[in-house]
Amino acid sequence: MKLKILIFLCIHIFISTQSSLCEDSSPALNSQAEESALLSDKIINGIENRYNVSGFSAHFFQESSIKAMELTDTASGKLMIKRPGMMRWEYEKPDRQIIITDGNTLWIYRPEDNQVMTGKSHDFFKGGKGAGFLSDIKIIRQKFNVSLEKNNSTDNYKLKLLPKEELFDISTIYLSISKNTFEITTVVTYNSYGDKTRIELSKFQFNHDIDDLMFRFKIPEGADILKLDN
Repeated sequence: MKLKILIFLCIHIFISTQSSLCEDSSPALNSQAEESALLSDKIINGIENRYNVSGFSAHFFQESSIKAMELTDTASGKLMIKRPGMMRWEYEKPDRQIIITDGNTLWIYRPEDNQVMTGKSHDFFKGGKGAGFLSDIKIIRQKFNVSLEKNNSTDNYKLKLLPKEELFDISTIYLSISKNTFEITTVVTYNSYGDKTRIELSKFQFNHDIDDLMFRFKIPEGADILKLDN
């Protein structure tokens, strides 16, 4: 009987102690969470204001890794973007390739093979994949739950983006954002298999008056045409 009472008292003391600890720590935790949420919102506002332009261009370096096969490829080039939804990725190394969309149609052109793949832009950049949110920065707030990541950098913020709707091609996106300019300097995307794509952006030029014709593509005569929809 004494043993049962002793066990009951120990359990009661443990529960009381845990409750007390929770009560003591909750205000601090809540305060930290609120500060983090406010800072995240401030950063997103800064990004939206910075990218509130008709168009911009930049240089990019891309590194793509397939986890299961332990393969990593790199590429680099230039990009042009114009709201809403227009993008032009010109890959210069290691092989020339151009990815163009006018917001509806997608063209992928490989000059050396004289090959053009066509499809729907939505399928290729759905949910912000392929850094598609750069063509409409409000997608970040609309499509993702955003949180501030711990970061030792004095120059950049780091945000973690989790899709509000489950996506096969995107499980997590990490953004590095300049504290001075609110420019997105790095986009790191993971899919459900753990494959990783890292895009580093530099040499930004904003307020470009880019001609809409840069986001349309005329298929060369005699080119081999492949339909991505099929």
